[in-house]
Amino acid sequence: MTTEEIVLAVKDIIATIAPDEELAGLSMDEPLREQIELDSMDFLDIVMELRKRYGVHVPEEDYKELATLQGCADFLAPLMADKELKLQV
Repeated sequence: MTTEEIVLAVKDIIATIAPDEELAGLSMDEPLREQIELDSMDFLDIVMELRKRYGVHVPEEDYKELATLQGCADFLAPLMADKELKLQV
């Protein structure tokens, strides 16, 4: 997957978990929790959905890497390089 596809995949997962949030104008570098309403359970749901859709395991100590969209793209790039984009929303 490309960086753009990874960002699209993460946004799609967020849209599934928080359907009322506006995701179009999200900044790549600002923490997601400062841009939209995500609590710790929502964040865990994102991690679990990454595992379910893409078989990607994110260890708890690496959760901080997923704080921003850019962090998600950077951290997930090697893990999702051979994955196919699966959109639900």
